[in-house]
Amino acid sequence: MSDLPDHEIGSGNVFRDLDLPDAEELTAKAFLVRQIKRRVADMGMTQTVAAGRLGIGQPDLSKLFRGALDKYDVESLMRFLTRLDYEVDIVVRERGAGQAELTVPFGASAE
Repeated sequence: MSDLPDHEIGSGNVFRDLDLPDAEELTAKAFLVRQIKRRVADMGMTQTVAAGRLGIGQPDLSKLFRGALDKYDVESLMRFLTRLDYEVDIVVRERGAGQAELTVPFGASAE
């Protein structure tokens, strides 16, 4: 007998596990925001400086960093990464059984 409470193993996508209709998009947005937040920290910028560089207000950046994903689409978040000196590549390839897969690899741009 286990001492663990009743639980389910997640799918790896918390948004899907919560039955949200746009789970894949939310996952992509969360990943992009995580990269933006990490880059801002790595560059030693304050939220005010970073927001200016991204062309948004500091309160909006703060909300974004706290998980408010609804104001910006994936394209805008990718644009923010380019403004933080990242190069964004989109790769589309067949995944198997005829399903398509979208991969968005990130790397710092060559200087």
